[in-house]
Amino acid sequence: MDNEINYKSNPLHGVSLKTMLTELVDHYGFEILYAYLYINCFKTNPSIVSSMKFLNHTDWARENVEGFYLYQFKSLPRASAEQFLLPPRDRVIPVGQAPGTPTELSLEDAEHLRAKRAKKADGFRSGPGRSTAAQRGRNSPKLEKSYERKTKDESVQTPSTSVWGAANPWGKCKE
Repeated sequence: MDNEINYKSNPLHGVSLKTMLTELVDHYGFEILYAYLYINCFKTNPSIVSSMKFLNHTDWARENVEGFYLYQFKSLPRASAEQFLLPPRDRVIPVGQAPGTPTELSLEDAEHLRAKRAKKADGFRSGPGRSTAAQRGRNSPKLEKSYERKTKDESVQTPSTSVWGAANPWGKCKE
C-alpha cells in the first residue's frame, strides 16, 4: 500500500525518458540544456535519439536531467535532505504540491550560474586545510628547474652530482 502512495506522489512516475527529453527540448532547446547541465550529448550532434542512448547508459547524467526536469521545468520545491539522497525517480513530493509552470532560463543566467559555481568550487579547494598551487610554490620561478637536453650537434656535459649536492649514481651513465 505504501508503494502505491509513493508512485502517486512521484511526478516522474509514468514519464518515459523520451517524453521528458522531448518536453525539455521543445521548451528550452539543446543549447540551454547544455549550458545548464553541461552534458556533452546536448552539444555534440544533439538529437533526442542520441541523447536517450547516452542517458540510458549513464546514471549520473540521467539523474541530472531528471532533477532538472523536476526542479526547473516542473518548478517543484527543492527536495528535503532525506529525499535529496535518493535518485529523482525515487523521490516523493509532499501531498498538496503540484507542478508549476516551467522556469524561464537564458544563456546569460547559465553563464552567471557557472561563474558562481566555479567561485564556490575555488573557495572549497582553497578552504581550511587546503592550499592552492601558488601557496604550495608550484609554477614559481624560483622552484622551476631547467634541464638541458643533449642534441646531435652539441655535447652537453652533465654533472655526476645532483642538484642537492649528493652523489648521483646514474650520473656517469648519462655522459
